[in-house]
Amino acid sequence: MTYPLITDLAAEGATIRVPVIVSCRVLGVSRQAYYKWRADPVSQRDWDDAHLIEAARQVHADDPEFGYRLISDELADAGHEASENRVWRLCSLAGIFSVLSPKRRGGKRPGPAVHDDLVERDFTADRPNQLWLTDITEHPTGEGKLYMCAVKDVYSGRIVGYSIDSRMKASLAVAALRNAIDRRGGPGVVAGCIVHSDRGSQFRSRKYTRALTEAGLVGSMGRVASSADNAAMESWFALLQKNVLNRRRWATRVQLRLAIVTWTERTYHRRRRQRGLGRLTPVEFETIYQTAPAA
Repeated sequence: MTYPLITDLAAEGATIRVPVIVSCRVLGVSRQAYYKWRADPVSQRDWDDAHLIEAARQVHADDPEFGYRLISDELADAGHEASENRVWRLCSLAGIFSVLSPKRRGGKRPGPAVHDDLVERDFTADRPNQLWLTDITEHPTGEGKLYMCAVKDVYSGRIVGYSIDSRMKASLAVAALRNAIDRRGGPGVVAGCIVHSDRGSQFRSRKYTRALTEAGLVGSMGRVASSADNAAMESWFALLQKNVLNRRRWATRVQLRLAIVTWTERTYHRRRRQRGLGRLTPVEFETIYQTAPAA
C-alpha cells in the first residue's frame, strides 16, 4: 500500500527523508487522502473484511469442500451480513477455495461424515416415515444447469419432498427436506425418521444438520465413494433420467422443471405400477396399507 511508504519516507529516522508533499506528488496521490488515512489507518470496512475472512476460514476448515456459495450460506446462518459477491471477493483474496473446484480437484475425497451409517445398505422399511433417502441430481438446459434434490420414502418409494433450483447450495437440500416434512404432516408426525444421504457438502452443512435436529429427524451417511450406499435413491434418479431428462434437449429451466414435476406427481406416483409394491403405484400402496388397520 502507498500510504505506509509515504509515512516511512517522511519519518525522522529515515536514511533519506522525503517530505510528504514530495512523496505524494511522485506517487500520484493527494495529501488530503494521505492525511485522511493517517487519521484512520484501518477503516471499519477493513475490519469487517478481516473478521469475515477469519470466519470464512473457520467454515472452510470444518469442511474443505465448501466453496464461496456454501461459505456464504454458513456465514449468513451465523449472523454475518455479507453479500455472496463480497464473500466471493474475500475468499478469492484469501485463497479460500473448495477442494472440489475443477482447478483443484487433485483426487480429493469427500469430507468426513457428520452422521453414522444407520442404514448399512438395508433399504427396507415397515411403515411410512421410518427411512427416507435423499440425494441431488443435475441436468443441463439451454440456460445452464438445473439441480434437483429429492427425498424418497423407502416404505412406498414415494418422493415425499423435493426442491429444484438453478444453484446447488445447502439451501437446495434444506428446502427439499422441509418440503418432505410439511407434506408428511409436520415434525410431530415424522420425528424419529432416519434420513440417509451421501457425504455431499450440502448434507454436511450446518444449515442442513440444524434442519434435521429441529424436526426431530435422525441423520445417516453412507461410506466414502460407494454408490451402493444410496443405490435405492440412485435407481429413482435413473428412472427420471430415462423418462424425462434424456428424452429431449431442454431450452429453458422452466420447461425442465415443469416436466420433472409433472412426471413425478402424475406418472411416477399415480400411474407407474411397481412389482415390489404388488403391482401398485406408490400412492395406491400407501392408501391401501395405511387404511387397512383402521378397517
